[in-house]
This record gives sequence, structure tokens and C-alpha cells, in this order.
Amino acid sequence: MNLPFGSGTSRPGMRAVWTLVAAVAAAPAWAATEVPVWHTLKGHNAEVFQDLVKTYNRSQSDVKVVPRVFDTPEALDQALGAAAQSKSLPALAQIGDSHTLEDIAQRSYVQPFHTLQKSSALKGTRWFVSSDNAFIHDAKGQLMAFPYMLEIPVMYYNQDAFKKAKLTPAAPQRTWMDLQGQLVTLANNGSRKCPLTSDLPVSINLENLAAVNNQLYASADNGLKAKGLPSFSFDSTYVRHLALMISWVRSEIMVRPDAGMHSISRFAQGECAVLMSSSGHIGEFLGQRKLHYAVSGLPYYPEVTRKPGNPFVSGAGLWVMKTAKPVTDATAAFLGWLSQPEQAALWYQQTGFLPLTQAAFDATPASYYASLGQWRDLVSVYSGKAVLTAQGFRIHNYPAIRSRFQQILDSALNGQQPAVTALNVAAAEANKLVRQR
Repeated sequence: MNLPFGSGTSRPGMRAVWTLVAAVAAAPAWAATEVPVWHTLKGHNAEVFQDLVKTYNRSQSDVKVVPRVFDTPEALDQALGAAAQSKSLPALAQIGDSHTLEDIAQRSYVQPFHTLQKSSALKGTRWFVSSDNAFIHDAKGQLMAFPYMLEIPVMYYNQDAFKKAKLTPAAPQRTWMDLQGQLVTLANNGSRKCPLTSDLPVSINLENLAAVNNQLYASADNGLKAKGLPSFSFDSTYVRHLALMISWVRSEIMVRPDAGMHSISRFAQGECAVLMSSSGHIGEFLGQRKLHYAVSGLPYYPEVTRKPGNPFVSGAGLWVMKTAKPVTDATAAFLGWLSQPEQAALWYQQTGFLPLTQAAFDATPASYYASLGQWRDLVSVYSGKAVLTAQGFRIHNYPAIRSRFQQILDSALNGQQPAVTALNVAAAEANKLVRQR
């Protein structure tokens, strides 16, 4: 007998419908695609990046960027190797070029950034650093990584220290010998503990001694020629310079350079009159209320060049890992957002890394540069064609070479060997390491 369906009776099949509705209601919202980003940013710059990530994650619901900080580039690199083995790679990883671009590009788990540039989020972006600069660009001028943490070495100076020493103008001289006279005056008038310091001894005293004096750093056009292995030969300019630096340490107008953050913190606290370091500290120093500083270019030798050249670009980029297509698409969307003028200009102004895009540079007002000395002029040249001596260099096994250069410079600056001996040893050992496979 067929019974009528009353108010207290469910139709056959409707139970399944209501069960499905309840399940859908109880299920979580569509999960955002995660974009893990591994980096080694520290202090102020890490905070700026973290704030950008939070802003991006709040601005939309499709992508969730998840940063992970590593103490050192070596620790990050080791983790990348393990992640490749376990197939749990991040979407992006901060890796320094180290002037061995091909060694990174050949890793099986890396994909060149330029393969993402056709995506709608990145298409048509005009990058700031010119394509003929070898840093993070391949031989065709294509970007191998997102050029986010590019920097140059500069000379920071404490304006109060220069004024106290009654130096006019209250800025460092651009030639090494004229700077020496100023350092003596600074030491005798309030800056005895630290007239000059640096955390980049190899960059300042070897690599960029060449670039700033418009000389080649290594043969074979700094290793950029397709044929022939580059080699080192440190001539009389290097000998003269290193001998001068040894005398500065001995006479205590320069605190012996160190490769850590001690020099940075001393300058930030107002203890040092002059610091030679990377531009990536500009934002950190701007946050020091009691520090009145400005930026100048590295010194040069007028006997070698009539006008100073431009130092090499250094730093790191965000390399794209080979991941599933949804993750790669989400990664492109995030990088596209970082490339937009507002975000890119903020990153440039708050860190001291070179502008990501031409739009970021153009969007930066003159008022930003008002207290930063020569900073705008030092930056602007990198959007134009680079001369050969400033394009960069490619040296196989260069991390090991740089490490050995560091040890040899330390020995010389400690007075353990004369400049000519140290540089002969450095060249001979570097030329052996270039040929090691």
C-alpha cells in the first residue's frame, strides 16, 4: 500500500541529499595554494619582507606565501639538497649568485626565472638592472632568478663624526690617499676607536679594486668569454693598495676588517666614522634615530683611472624551484605582486637593495635621497649599459677561491706576510682552484 508523504516523513533519496549538504557545509573552504619561500634575510630586511608577505596573504585568498628563515646560506643550501631528494622543495629559495651562475642553473630541481616571465602577472615588467650585467643573467641576458636582493658595495659615513672633526665638506674623499688624510683627522678628533671599518675585505680590496679602477679582475674578460679559463694576476696596483691597507691597520686608522656583523653594528651605534659595506644596510641604518649618515662611492686611484668606475653587483635572487603547475602559477602571481610599483618601491627604499624595476626607481621621490648623499647617482647607472669591467665575472669554484682570498687577506692585514707575498700566493692558489672539477 502506498502511503502519502506527510510532514513528518522524508522522501526516499532526500536523506542522501541532506547528508551531502551537511558535508559540504562542514567542509573547510577551498584551500589556498601554498608558496613556501626559503630565505636568509636578517633583522630589518627580514621584517620588511615578512610585512610584505603578510600584506599579500591578506590581499587575496588563492595563494598563501609561507616564509622559512635559515641562519646561513650554507644551511639553506643543505636543506635544498635534502628537499630535492624527498621531493618536498619550496617554491622559491634565496641563493647568492657567487659568480658561478651555471653551477646553480644546472641543478636538476631549479628552473630559470625567465620561463615564468610570459605569465600574465610578470609579462611586460621592465627590470631595473640592465640585461648585459652578468649577475643573475645568462649569456643571452635572460634572468635566471628573480632579482630581489641585488646590492653594491658603498662607503657609508657618519656626518656627525665628520662635522666634529671640522672636515669641509663633511664627506669622505673619493681617492684613497685623500681619504687617508681625512681618517687621520677623524682619529685625532673624536673617532680614535674606529675611523674606518669594513665587513667585505675581499670585495673592497680585490674584486672592486679592479671594477672601481676600470680594470679587469681576471683574464678572459673576467671569465665572461666562452673560451678559455680565467686566471688571476695581481699587479702593482693591488700590491700598493694592500700595502696601504696594512699600514692603515698598523697605524689604527682602520679597524681590521671582519666578515661578520660586528662592523655593521658598530657603525649603526655611531662608533665608526666610515664603513665600507654593502648597500643592503641602508634601510637598517635609516631606522637608527641617533645615526646621521650618508652614502658615497668606493675610493679609487687617480693614477690608474681618471674617473671611478662602477662596482660589481652582488647579493642574491629568489630562484624558482621545479614544482607542480598550480604552485608554479601561484609563485608567478606572488612575484608579479612584488614587482608592482608600490611594493617594489617600498622594498628598494626600505632595504637598500637595488631597485627591482624601473618603475620602482621612477616612483621614488627626491625627498627619499635628501639625506643619503650620492646614493641616487650610485644606483642610477645600473639601468644603463655596463662597461666590460663592471659587467661582473664568472669564475668556476669561486666560493672556495673567495674563502681562500679571505684567509690570505686576514694574514696580510695581521702583519704576518707582506703584500706582494700574500698576493702572489693568492693568485697561484686561485688559479689552481679554477681548474679543479
